[in-house]
Amino acid sequence: MPATRCTMCNYKLDNKTMKTKMNVMGRNIFLLTVLALLFTACAKKVTFLNSSVVPSAEGAVSIKKDNNNNYNIDLDVKRLADPSRLTPPRAVYVVWMETTQSGVQNIGQLKTSTKGFSKMLSSSLKTVTPHQPTGFFITAEDDATGNYPGMTVVLKTATIVNK
Repeated sequence: MPATRCTMCNYKLDNKTMKTKMNVMGRNIFLLTVLALLFTACAKKVTFLNSSVVPSAEGAVSIKKDNNNNYNIDLDVKRLADPSRLTPPRAVYVVWMETTQSGVQNIGQLKTSTKGFSKMLSSSLKTVTPHQPTGFFITAEDDATGNYPGMTVVLKTATIVNK
């Protein structure tokens, strides 16, 4: 049986050793691919609908249920104008979550900023909740600590169908 040299280390390999190494390498690649798909496939991504208040704004919410039955919320919005530029002007943007268990909840404030070399305004919010979300919307408010949303809805998702 002729021996083959490993291209990486120039070590002599016989055919049996080469087959074993190839099988292990193939199995490792397969397992890494399956793990990557499992981690990305579990998150549900919902996009915001077009806005008549800030037409250039767009964004999405990623929702992932964790091992403790909590929901990890990861929200990103781009091109959301500063709230002081709205008519009438407002102080902050507030993110609201709709649930079947507890109604509408204030889950946090969005601040717009530029990142890196880009001049595009972007905002993000990460939080965890025990309640299963059925929708999200962003309002322009004078105060970030309110318990009830105001009338100026800037962005809204469609109803999230939970399976």
